[in-house]
Amino acid sequence: MKRGCRFSFHVCVIVAAIVYIYFSTVFIFIDQWFGLRSSPGLLNAAVFTCLALMCVYTYALAIFTDPGRIPASYVPDVEDADTPMHEIKRKGGDLRYCQKCALHKPPRAHHCRVCNRCVLRMDHHCVWLNNCVGHANYKTFFIFIVYAVVSCIYSLVLLCGSLTVDSMTDDEQNEGFFRAAYVISGLLLVPLTLALTIFMFWHVYLILQNKTTIEYHEGVRAMWLAEKGGYLYSHPYDLGAYENMISVLGPNIFCWVCPTSEQIGSGLRFRTGVDKLAGTSF
Repeated sequence: MKRGCRFSFHVCVIVAAIVYIYFSTVFIFIDQWFGLRSSPGLLNAAVFTCLALMCVYTYALAIFTDPGRIPASYVPDVEDADTPMHEIKRKGGDLRYCQKCALHKPPRAHHCRVCNRCVLRMDHHCVWLNNCVGHANYKTFFIFIVYAVVSCIYSLVLLCGSLTVDSMTDDEQNEGFFRAAYVISGLLLVPLTLALTIFMFWHVYLILQNKTTIEYHEGVRAMWLAEKGGYLYSHPYDLGAYENMISVLGPNIFCWVCPTSEQIGSGLRFRTGVDKLAGTSF
């Protein structure tokens, strides 16, 4: 499902960063190191262009894809034998219901104050997307981060490599331009690469645990309460590392780096550890 979107300041910053990194990498770093008319130069330019296109494509998909809406007709069936577990409110023990949306909340759904609506399997609201990251666009969001990390590391390698080659220009104006481009690129790429790499591994951890960012923080509290009461807490949607991965990225390993979402289902129910033990599949 696609949605309309107004470009926000944060989105414009990301678009500007992608454009700047692409042009500085291709027309400065690669040209300085290999020369764009050489075979190595053309090969590196083609590879980096493909990475940049995938970044732009997955970023646009993550922005314009609706993260998942609760159907107006959704009502949890407490008598459904195929759904033995239902999430309840912390206080009162009632089934989760959103007063603002006037809808029952499916498992893992949460209300976003920024979007002013409930989102299926909500992970977080991302200002850099001007959109929530949820059930329908989580994989696309994660794949964008992966491509962004690879692109930043690749650009840094090309930047460092081009510094080892003596510049052939004697024009002081061009030399000053290149020096400024290198300084700006370094100041942009180094912290960006570090931040995105940490963020990517954080989401790798969440995928391996089959948790959202919200569920991680809720789990910390639940674990503390369980230990306080002498119980052992386990995340109900943890199916094991491999099954957790395929539940998010899909069963075909060759499609893990492709922004496909055929495997995600409706987002209204999710397989749990209890279902796995019982041999139930959705």
